[in-house]
Amino acid sequence: MTIALERPLISAAPVLSSTTPARLTPVTDYLCRVIDSRGIVIGHVQAVPLGDGMRFRARRYHSPSRGFRDLGDFWSADDAVDCLRFAR
Repeated sequence: MTIALERPLISAAPVLSSTTPARLTPVTDYLCRVIDSRGIVIGHVQAVPLGDGMRFRARRYHSPSRGFRDLGDFWSADDAVDCLRFAR
């Protein structure tokens, strides 16, 4: 028996505050690339749908392990982007 779970799709990148010096570029339905004001990719924000809303996971590529590291889950995309900006 197969159980299919309905997850709301994200058709566009979440809207950031106008004071956040970064932009989001959609990669997949649930993943956005975070690009700083100089045009450098500083990580990814992954949308994680929950029953009571949407969480945003800050992720950064770790080249020695050749994989992504989760830095934290946040209630707003702005907070996830700030985590990536300040954790450099």
